[in-house]
Amino acid sequence: MAVNSSLVMRIVSASVAVSNRASQIIRDVMKKGDLGIIEKGKNDFQTEADRSAQRCIVASLHKQFPKVSIYGEEDLGPEKIPADLIELGFTEEVLKHKCPKFLEDVTDDQVVIWVDPLDGTAEYTQGFLDHVTVLIGIAVKGHAVGGVINQPFYNYQDKDKEMGRCIWGVCEVGAFGFTREVLPEKQLILTTSRSHSNRMVTETIEAFEPTEVIRVGGAGHKVLLLIEGKVHAYIFATPGCKKWDTCAPEAILHAVGGTLTDMFGITMSYGPKVKRLNAGGVLATTSNHKFFVSKVPEHVLENLEKSESPEPLPDGVCLRGDNKSCSGEEREEQTVQQEEEEQEQQVEEPSSSPEGNKSPSSDTGSVQDTKL
Repeated sequence: MAVNSSLVMRIVSASVAVSNRASQIIRDVMKKGDLGIIEKGKNDFQTEADRSAQRCIVASLHKQFPKVSIYGEEDLGPEKIPADLIELGFTEEVLKHKCPKFLEDVTDDQVVIWVDPLDGTAEYTQGFLDHVTVLIGIAVKGHAVGGVINQPFYNYQDKDKEMGRCIWGVCEVGAFGFTREVLPEKQLILTTSRSHSNRMVTETIEAFEPTEVIRVGGAGHKVLLLIEGKVHAYIFATPGCKKWDTCAPEAILHAVGGTLTDMFGITMSYGPKVKRLNAGGVLATTSNHKFFVSKVPEHVLENLEKSESPEPLPDGVCLRGDNKSCSGEEREEQTVQQEEEEQEQQVEEPSSSPEGNKSPSSDTGSVQDTKL
């Protein structure tokens, strides 16, 4: 196995391995047919797959990294975890990559892991299996820096292909496990919630005058559509999703040059004491983030709450693709050239593909380093 002493890279490596184990658990529960559904609230479900997958992920990562804080979506309480749910392996492919300099000296107390064992539970129970993902996000000093999005049922309708895939990424390293397509020109394609929409979401979507709206379940699935080049932006202009829904997707999106914030354009903090609810909504893009922020209706913003943002990282490190500060303001270290380039982006319609996208269109699911 490749040797990598970096705490962050080891956590990401272990997270990839345990996400594959959790995905197999999720498939096994579906195959058995008894989902064990519990309704936690309106349009908020929990299944045996949620419970078993979380036990597997949290217990496994806790055994490997006992001093790191881990938060899962499901409130399961203390219990003895069966030995067959523990996964202690590492993924060598991750460990082959050099840790970014700003993450080299990270300590256990600076890390928080956010786990959504089954993102898209409603879709899981309704048979929309390609919407389902396993999310494991790694935050350092409140910043989402690494993430895993595992799609247990990817290719489930094609018996000739292997089912499932795992996408992972680390800021300043890249993202792996997918291939990017080129969006059609002169179109604006948005994605938003399939089952948790309301009037604020609808009015915000309408303000952009999109040519197409793709409504799917799961924050992880929506960000996959975004990084794969199938949509221009993911918009959810209402409170609803939580930190375990967005930490992993944000890290992977930022790893490929995109930006995920609340609807005010503020970076969300993923520290241990933050509110779990993303009360400012979610806005994710691969380019022209400022354009999308500027189009959010004022009356919608009045009904949202600005997010708590993390403290800036040292040495001028910026993880956002739009090169803004955590508060969404212009960064002082921007050059005149960068400012002029951003001004040129402020057009009536966003560009049809993100800047710097050099990935050719090809079969999705191939493992490659994809940077936008």
